[in-house]
Amino acid sequence: MMQTLTITYQGTTYTIPYTIIKSKRKSYAISIEEDATILFRVPLRTSERQILEIAAEKEHWIITHYLKVLAKKNSRPHSDLSAVQKAALEKRYKDAAHDYIPKRVAYFHTMTGGIYQRISIRDQKTRWGSCSSNGTLSFNWRLMLAPPAILDYVVVHELCHLTYMNHSASFWAAVEAVYPDYRNARKWLKEHGHELVL
Repeated sequence: MMQTLTITYQGTTYTIPYTIIKSKRKSYAISIEEDATILFRVPLRTSERQILEIAAEKEHWIITHYLKVLAKKNSRPHSDLSAVQKAALEKRYKDAAHDYIPKRVAYFHTMTGGIYQRISIRDQKTRWGSCSSNGTLSFNWRLMLAPPAILDYVVVHELCHLTYMNHSASFWAAVEAVYPDYRNARKWLKEHGHELVL
């Protein structure tokens, strides 16, 4: 159930929607979602009063992170496309991704090694790519909206997971051996990834 939390910060009062998820966990966790709502993950027996006490204790963390997410949300480009136009354009980008990304995988696979079973193009909300334990490489079609070099970084990243299913020093060394500028690519995605929308 969606409720609201009121916080006054630097002379401005913010009314922030929040959601509570109770589960068999021992500790609580707070996150600010992409839509600028608060998510409280708490143990099953946590009362509403305890949640409000947690919110009061973490008020500064909540408001500062909320404002960061809100600023990022508001900076996303707004499209004047109709729903039909947007759907048609998305289809074109998805079709292009199905054609282009496997070619980049094939190109870099000769340098990274490993064995993959299939390539999947998906509409992931928070991930640019993934590599499953059964060798499925998945990529977000929105990478087609990024500079080609950024797409290449994600391809190399996931290919290296075929050998290293972690983010160990060995994994990053493998990435760097094929894509030396990976740090700047990661930084670009962190700063501009939210802009890759139609």
